[in-house]
Amino acid sequence: MNQSDDSLVTKMNIKTDAIICNQCGHIGYHESIINDNLIKYFDFNEKGVGLNRNNALMRASGDICLFADDDMVYVDNYSELVDRAFNELPKADVIIFNLIEDNSERYFNTEIHRVRWYNYLRYGTARVAVKLKSVKENNIYFNQCFGGGTEHCHGEDNIFLTDCLKKGLKIYAVPYPIAYLKNTRESTWNKGYNDKYIVDQGVLYRTISKRFWKLLCLRDSLVNYKHNYKKGFFEAYRLMTKGSMD
Repeated sequence: MNQSDDSLVTKMNIKTDAIICNQCGHIGYHESIINDNLIKYFDFNEKGVGLNRNNALMRASGDICLFADDDMVYVDNYSELVDRAFNELPKADVIIFNLIEDNSERYFNTEIHRVRWYNYLRYGTARVAVKLKSVKENNIYFNQCFGGGTEHCHGEDNIFLTDCLKKGLKIYAVPYPIAYLKNTRESTWNKGYNDKYIVDQGVLYRTISKRFWKLLCLRDSLVNYKHNYKKGFFEAYRLMTKGSMD
């Protein structure tokens, strides 16, 4: 993140208490009161998306927690939308919202529905809210070997939701948009659908399921080999399974 001041709160339109974990070149801590909300800033001399989210999650104390990326801008009433969703779905442990962005290929929820094994891989963490008690009591945290700043460039959010399902947490998706995604900064890890991405995808699938990982690789290769990977199907599948076998 490399933040040097408190401006991120205004840029992201944060209107609730928040924990900001700033991966930079030093270690530090300070608090600010901004618009009557308590903002806690933790500075860490380290890197890794999963590690950063865990640093925030371990220090969180609210009943319901949202995960965010620093290129998001929350809608003015996001807090009310989150409260509304959990009131409508009192049995939910995890709720997945919509993000608004230009020319998005991201899955957009059009109705309230249960998220299960067959449809959960379409979602990322930046649109997720959790009941903190449900997550902590089940010892669910982010895998620190996956995501930006680690050996495997993506997948920490998929593994997090996998662990939620494995532990029996109830996940729902709702059609409420809680933030705009700006996509104005260059990613520090996403270099497109190159060979490294495909190899890491295979490692991710094997981590998710030792039993069904080859089927997941097969499905992914069939869906993406032409449009995204720009390779033949067999080459995409070979790379994916090679990565998870190494």
